[in-house]
Amino acid sequence: MPAFDAAGARGTFMLSTTNLAIQFGAKPLFEHVSVKFGEGNRYGLIGANGCGKSTLMKILGGDLEPSAGEVVLAAGLRLGKLRQNQFGYEDERVIDVVMQGHAEMWRAMCDRDRIYADPNASDADYMRAAELEAKFAEYGGYTAESRAASLLSEAGIEPAMHFGPMREVPPGLKLRVLLVQALFSQPDVLLLDEPTNNLDIHSIRWLEGVLNDYNATMIIVSHDRHFLNQVCTHVADLDYGQVKIYPGNYDDFMLASVQARERAEAANAKAKERISDLQEFIRRFSANASKARQATSRRRQLEKIKLEDLKPSSRQNPYIRFEQAKKLYRSAVTVQDLRFRYPGTGADVLGGLSFTVEAGDRIAIIGPNGIGKTTLMRCLAGDLAPTGGQILWVENAERGYMPQDPQAEFAQKIDLFGWMSTYTGKADDDQIVRATLGRLLFSGEETKKSVKVLSGGEKGRMIYGKLMLTRPNVLLLDEPTNHMDMETIESLQIGLEKYPGTLVFVSHDREFVSGLATRIFELQPGGRLVDFRGTYDEYLASQGIAA
Repeated sequence: MPAFDAAGARGTFMLSTTNLAIQFGAKPLFEHVSVKFGEGNRYGLIGANGCGKSTLMKILGGDLEPSAGEVVLAAGLRLGKLRQNQFGYEDERVIDVVMQGHAEMWRAMCDRDRIYADPNASDADYMRAAELEAKFAEYGGYTAESRAASLLSEAGIEPAMHFGPMREVPPGLKLRVLLVQALFSQPDVLLLDEPTNNLDIHSIRWLEGVLNDYNATMIIVSHDRHFLNQVCTHVADLDYGQVKIYPGNYDDFMLASVQARERAEAANAKAKERISDLQEFIRRFSANASKARQATSRRRQLEKIKLEDLKPSSRQNPYIRFEQAKKLYRSAVTVQDLRFRYPGTGADVLGGLSFTVEAGDRIAIIGPNGIGKTTLMRCLAGDLAPTGGQILWVENAERGYMPQDPQAEFAQKIDLFGWMSTYTGKADDDQIVRATLGRLLFSGEETKKSVKVLSGGEKGRMIYGKLMLTRPNVLLLDEPTNHMDMETIESLQIGLEKYPGTLVFVSHDREFVSGLATRIFELQPGGRLVDFRGTYDEYLASQGIAA
């Protein structure tokens, strides 16, 4: 897409908050948040799940009223938001969805057309229509359709789709339409909440290019570490109920935040030691007349020492380790001419795939959305029966499967402890269950709540626990980082790096793929499978693409 400038992108601080707070229950989610965004910087807003990132984004975008404080958008500037409701416009024309990104222009056009369509419109109505016509022209309405079409084409949306309904746009391209919608009015400030959700690896790469070329201040929520490293110039860390700005990308933030915490802890330790020395001197000599002046001096010094308030972080790292009960020595599975077609459809989703997975392979399955990655995983897991060909697992293969949508695994009315207990393989092994739940950050009363009320990220952690307890020698993981915060993703990656068994996984997180895969399966249109033996970065290099 073109590198066009937002109208006011040359300013300093464009969007700011003063003493912002939000409170839903007894305890504030965050409070006293005063922060400034501007100068064309791209801020990655990060923090643990539940710390309030999406809530803060809603407040910044005007979709939610804060409990206290205010948000100020500099005068004359336009704010754009990437909508999350990718399926919220199914009956509307694609071109209209884009033009709705300029809210004032769209409103003027709709109000004008409503008057023209009303057979009972009065002269006053027509005077109002003339005013709306002028506003419409001022907003560039007469060239809006052609500009929207041009942006859509540059975003990879075929012209044949522009005037059709959104329901005809493939799921993997819907977010591109919504991104074009957000950019259509050329906003000075752009809010992007999880822009990489449901995007395949190639689409995320495209998105990085678009954002890096667009000149505006951006605030971006994402759990994709590689994406944040490629796009962000600053990190806004929401932790300890506050937002702190760090210059640099995510890797820079990780280094700087750890060092800052270590410095503060060291300073506090030194201050506590000094306090102890002063208190000991005062205790020993305050009653001694010859030392009274010195004791008074020490009291004054003691009053001046202030310890930095080091609040506990909202971040928690689960402990994830996978083991295998039995070791595989040669191959794990052989697939011969695998075909699959969903009932009532005219074409195979998988068309004649053949490959062998060797023991110890770490295979990442990649490809565009809708190409059949999840279908292949479900076939390998035995969740779907192939319509042709064979899947031959070796006798000692024990599969552990994490589906992309684990909802069906939590359909029964049972608490966390009871659910996890079914996977120990031993009767009355309460200690193992409690230890596993604790490692996954479920403890105390939490273990008694129903699995039905778990969030997406919590359900994912429960599936990790199931796999930890069942100790399979083949892990089949379909988007295992979905709904997870950075800490959980990093812990999962460490756990999988240490896993001695065979791993086959689907992921759109490039840091995750790059760190784990030793072999790449890329599914391509027409049922073609590219089988590359090497890392993801080596695969990109073989395609002439920079990592």
